[in-house]
Amino acid sequence: MNLFSLKKLKYQKFKITGFTLILLAGFSQLGRSQEVYDLSRCVITGLENNFSLKIAKTQEQISDNNYTLGNAGYLPTITTTNRFGGTMNNTHQTLSDDSKTSTGSLHNNSGSANVNLDLTLFKGFQVQTTYQKLNELKAIGDLNTLMNMENVVSKIIAEYYLFIQQLNLSKNLAYAVELSRERVRIDEQRYLLGSSSKLELLQSMVYLNADSSQYAKQTEILLASQVRLKKLMALENLEENITLQDSVIQIDTTLIYNDLLRLTLEQNTGLLLAAKDQNISELDYKIITGRAYPYLNLSSGYTYSFNRYEAGNFKNQQVNGMNYGLTLGMDLYDGYERKREKQNARVAIETQKLQFQEIEQEVKADLITIYYAYENNLRLLKLEEQNLEVARENLGIALERYKLGNLSGLDLREVQKSLLDAEERLISVQYLTKLAEISLLQISGQIMNSVN
Repeated sequence: MNLFSLKKLKYQKFKITGFTLILLAGFSQLGRSQEVYDLSRCVITGLENNFSLKIAKTQEQISDNNYTLGNAGYLPTITTTNRFGGTMNNTHQTLSDDSKTSTGSLHNNSGSANVNLDLTLFKGFQVQTTYQKLNELKAIGDLNTLMNMENVVSKIIAEYYLFIQQLNLSKNLAYAVELSRERVRIDEQRYLLGSSSKLELLQSMVYLNADSSQYAKQTEILLASQVRLKKLMALENLEENITLQDSVIQIDTTLIYNDLLRLTLEQNTGLLLAAKDQNISELDYKIITGRAYPYLNLSSGYTYSFNRYEAGNFKNQQVNGMNYGLTLGMDLYDGYERKREKQNARVAIETQKLQFQEIEQEVKADLITIYYAYENNLRLLKLEEQNLEVARENLGIALERYKLGNLSGLDLREVQKSLLDAEERLISVQYLTKLAEISLLQISGQIMNSVN
């Protein structure tokens, strides 16, 4: 080997090693953080700060404000009217004997004050039914907020474990870089000793560069996942790195289909909302039916008035007193409008029943489909764990044979790739199983209880 080739080889080694160190330094910097977040903290932070959830809570507040006795018509209405005024008149009169009289600039004053009370005593049970409807609307507002909370929690949990998946993939690729760098070291020693060709050394360098490039791309994916997680938590400083307390994906393997089905029919938020919509359609029908009954209203008031005269037999006059009354009425004919509205209300009830059945069927279908995927992924998880153990053992044997010169570089690369693929498949199956678990918990209404 000539001196020039040896210097060039050392330069290439320095360049590759330096690039790898830069990547590892970047990964180490990514792991640094001022804050450590576990899953519970991520969820709590998201529930406190997430913007879509805050919007949903403002909508819930409106339905809460509407649920009052006064809005239903239980409470009386009290109004007051007050007036003060006067007149300035000039009067010219001609009497029967043709004599004339005139008075000018007569200024009369008057003032009045009234307080009136109106109360519905009976309105065909419409008041009571309206109050029940307002309660159902309030419950819908609560359920809509709950659904938004479940969506936010599910997204945070999914992104949390996606971040862990990307971290594990990054570690896997970092390990691949270290393996490739070790191979370059072995091939370099062989080349310097003359027991290996330069072609094999250059090929090892190509593999190292390829693994380093893939690792750099994975670091970018990891950063994007971290930003999405911080966005879901609505953190103010999106640039600051965070560290997750967990490093592995924990999977609950004890979910049972029959238990999930029972909980879904009882607690699924979509089904609860559909049931509330059905109740409201039935209450609307009762409100329309109540218009066929007579209505009874109570009215009462207090009046005070004062008048001052500049001409006439009285200088002033004051009147005060109360008034009261009951009004009994009934709509006898309205052009068959009530009949039309009742028919439409019956159709609305049937429509809501069909929509409930449709949603129930969709929820059941989603549950059984996701549960099948969950079971299948659990089986794949065991298989991939076994494959990984075999691939690790195979790599250990291959490295020893390669050091002894009993294995080609292509065969070693194939064994190394098999191990990396086994690692990636296991990490992927772990995440897919966790996604299925999250979906099952959300469908069955347990997602809010899954984080302690």
